[in-house]
Amino acid sequence: MNIVRAQSAGAVLGSGVATRVMIRPCPAITTAAHPLTALTERLEDAGSTLLALPNSGYSPHLRMMRYEVVHSALDAYGWEPARIRAPHPSGAAIDRMDEALGWLAIIPEERFVLRRILGARALTHPLTGRYLYPWRRLGSVLGADHKSVQRWHRDGLNLILDALQ
Repeated sequence: MNIVRAQSAGAVLGSGVATRVMIRPCPAITTAAHPLTALTERLEDAGSTLLALPNSGYSPHLRMMRYEVVHSALDAYGWEPARIRAPHPSGAAIDRMDEALGWLAIIPEERFVLRRILGARALTHPLTGRYLYPWRRLGSVLGADHKSVQRWHRDGLNLILDALQ
Protein backbone atom coordinates (compact mmCIF):
# COMPACT_ATOMS: atom_id res chain seq x y z
CA MET A 1 0.00 0.00 0.00
CA ASN A 2 1.39 3.38 -1.01
CA ILE A 3 1.30 6.13 1.56
CA VAL A 4 0.73 9.61 0.18
CA ARG A 5 2.18 12.43 2.23
CA ALA A 6 1.66 16.14 1.83
CA GLN A 7 4.68 17.96 0.48
CA SER A 8 6.01 21.30 1.50
CA ALA A 9 5.16 24.44 -0.41
CA GLY A 10 7.15 24.73 -3.62
CA ALA A 11 7.83 21.01 -3.96
CA VAL A 12 7.36 19.48 -7.37
CA LEU A 13 4.53 16.99 -7.10
CA GLY A 14 5.64 13.39 -7.28
CA SER A 15 9.38 14.07 -7.38
CA GLY A 16 10.12 15.27 -3.88
CA VAL A 17 12.48 17.88 -5.36
CA ALA A 18 11.97 21.33 -3.91
CA THR A 19 11.95 24.18 -6.40
CA ARG A 20 12.98 27.72 -5.67
CA VAL A 21 11.32 30.58 -7.43
CA MET A 22 14.03 32.77 -8.94
CA ILE A 23 12.53 36.09 -9.94
CA ARG A 24 14.68 38.68 -11.62
CA PRO A 25 13.76 42.37 -11.44
CA CYS A 26 12.01 43.59 -14.56
CA PRO A 27 12.99 47.19 -15.29
CA ALA A 28 10.52 47.43 -18.18
CA ILE A 29 7.69 47.15 -15.65
CA THR A 30 9.14 48.82 -12.57
CA THR A 31 10.32 51.92 -14.45
CA ALA A 32 7.09 52.33 -16.44
CA ALA A 33 4.87 55.33 -15.81
CA HIS A 34 2.06 53.02 -14.67
CA PRO A 35 3.65 49.78 -13.41
CA LEU A 36 0.34 48.00 -12.70
CA THR A 37 -0.85 48.68 -16.24
CA ALA A 38 2.46 47.50 -17.69
CA LEU A 39 2.30 44.31 -15.58
CA THR A 40 -1.29 43.66 -16.65
CA GLU A 41 -0.38 44.13 -20.31
CA ARG A 42 2.57 41.77 -19.94
CA LEU A 43 0.40 39.07 -18.36
CA GLU A 44 -2.28 39.49 -21.03
CA ASP A 45 0.39 39.26 -23.74
CA ALA A 46 1.58 36.02 -22.11
CA GLY A 47 -1.96 34.63 -22.05
CA SER A 48 -2.47 35.59 -25.69
CA THR A 49 0.81 33.87 -26.63
CA LEU A 50 -0.23 30.77 -24.71
CA LEU A 51 -3.50 30.56 -26.60
CA ALA A 52 -1.74 31.13 -29.94
CA LEU A 53 0.56 28.15 -29.46
CA PRO A 54 -0.39 25.20 -31.65
CA ASN A 55 -2.21 22.51 -29.78
CA SER A 56 -1.26 19.87 -32.29
CA GLY A 57 1.79 17.83 -32.88
CA TYR A 58 2.67 14.20 -33.07
CA SER A 59 -0.12 12.12 -31.64
CA PRO A 60 -0.97 8.44 -31.80
CA HIS A 61 -4.55 9.56 -32.42
CA LEU A 62 -3.96 9.49 -36.19
CA ARG A 63 -3.23 5.77 -36.07
CA MET A 64 -6.47 5.10 -34.24
CA MET A 65 -8.93 7.37 -35.97
CA ARG A 66 -11.28 6.42 -38.75
CA TYR A 67 -11.29 8.84 -41.66
CA GLU A 68 -14.61 10.46 -42.38
CA VAL A 69 -16.29 9.65 -45.66
CA VAL A 70 -17.55 12.50 -47.84
CA HIS A 71 -21.24 11.81 -48.42
CA SER A 72 -22.09 14.79 -50.61
CA ALA A 73 -20.38 17.55 -52.53
CA LEU A 74 -21.42 20.07 -49.86
CA ASP A 75 -19.34 18.20 -47.29
CA ALA A 76 -16.27 18.23 -49.50
CA TYR A 77 -13.18 20.32 -48.89
CA GLY A 78 -13.63 24.04 -49.37
CA TRP A 79 -17.34 24.35 -48.66
CA GLU A 80 -16.94 25.15 -45.00
CA PRO A 81 -15.78 28.61 -43.99
CA ALA A 82 -12.10 28.73 -43.13
CA ARG A 83 -11.19 29.08 -39.48
CA ILE A 84 -8.74 31.88 -38.88
CA ARG A 85 -5.94 30.89 -36.57
CA ALA A 86 -3.46 33.22 -34.93
CA PRO A 87 0.07 32.99 -36.30
CA HIS A 88 2.52 30.91 -34.32
CA PRO A 89 4.32 33.03 -31.73
CA SER A 90 8.03 33.69 -32.08
CA GLY A 91 10.63 32.22 -29.77
CA ALA A 92 11.11 35.60 -28.06
CA ALA A 93 7.36 35.81 -27.39
CA ILE A 94 7.41 32.33 -25.86
CA ASP A 95 10.35 33.32 -23.64
CA ARG A 96 8.46 36.43 -22.46
CA MET A 97 5.39 34.24 -21.83
CA ASP A 98 7.42 31.81 -19.71
CA GLU A 99 8.86 34.67 -17.69
CA ALA A 100 5.52 36.42 -17.15
CA LEU A 101 3.60 33.26 -16.23
CA GLY A 102 6.43 32.35 -13.85
CA TRP A 103 5.61 35.50 -11.92
CA LEU A 104 2.36 33.88 -10.79
CA ALA A 105 4.47 31.63 -8.56
CA ILE A 106 5.33 34.71 -6.48
CA ILE A 107 1.83 34.68 -5.02
CA PRO A 108 1.86 32.49 -1.89
CA GLU A 109 0.10 29.14 -2.11
CA GLU A 110 -2.32 30.03 0.67
CA ARG A 111 -3.64 32.78 -1.61
CA PHE A 112 -4.23 30.46 -4.57
CA VAL A 113 -7.46 32.27 -5.48
CA LEU A 114 -5.39 35.28 -6.52
CA ARG A 115 -3.32 33.02 -8.77
CA ARG A 116 -6.48 31.67 -10.37
CA ILE A 117 -7.87 35.15 -10.93
CA LEU A 118 -4.66 36.49 -12.46
CA GLY A 119 -4.19 33.40 -14.61
CA ALA A 120 -7.76 33.38 -15.87
CA ARG A 121 -7.81 37.10 -16.51
CA ALA A 122 -4.55 36.89 -18.47
CA LEU A 123 -6.14 34.64 -21.09
CA THR A 124 -7.02 36.91 -23.98
CA HIS A 125 -7.92 35.83 -27.49
CA PRO A 126 -4.87 36.24 -29.75
CA LEU A 127 -6.82 37.75 -32.66
CA THR A 128 -9.57 39.80 -31.04
CA GLY A 129 -7.95 40.66 -27.72
CA ARG A 130 -11.16 39.80 -25.84
CA TYR A 131 -10.95 38.27 -22.39
CA LEU A 132 -11.92 34.62 -22.14
CA TYR A 133 -13.08 35.23 -18.56
CA PRO A 134 -14.77 38.61 -18.01
CA TRP A 135 -15.10 40.01 -14.49
CA ARG A 136 -18.69 38.89 -14.02
CA ARG A 137 -17.98 35.32 -15.13
CA LEU A 138 -15.04 35.12 -12.72
CA GLY A 139 -17.28 36.48 -9.98
CA SER A 140 -19.93 33.83 -10.63
CA VAL A 141 -17.34 31.03 -10.72
CA LEU A 142 -15.81 32.16 -7.43
CA GLY A 143 -19.15 33.00 -5.83
CA ALA A 144 -18.21 36.63 -5.26
CA ASP A 145 -19.12 40.05 -6.57
CA HIS A 146 -17.26 41.14 -9.70
CA LYS A 147 -16.01 44.26 -7.88
CA SER A 148 -14.40 42.01 -5.25
CA VAL A 149 -12.74 39.99 -7.99
CA GLN A 150 -11.35 43.21 -9.48
CA ARG A 151 -9.96 44.18 -6.07
CA TRP A 152 -8.38 40.72 -5.61
CA HIS A 153 -6.87 41.00 -9.08
CA ARG A 154 -5.29 44.32 -8.11
CA ASP A 155 -4.01 42.79 -4.85
CA GLY A 156 -2.36 39.96 -6.80
CA LEU A 157 -0.77 42.44 -9.19
CA ASN A 158 0.59 44.41 -6.24
CA LEU A 159 2.12 41.23 -4.75
CA ILE A 160 3.91 40.50 -8.01
CA LEU A 161 4.97 44.12 -8.48
CA ASP A 162 6.48 44.26 -4.99
CA ALA A 163 8.54 41.13 -5.73
CA LEU A 164 9.74 42.45 -9.10
CA GLN A 165 11.25 45.60 -7.61
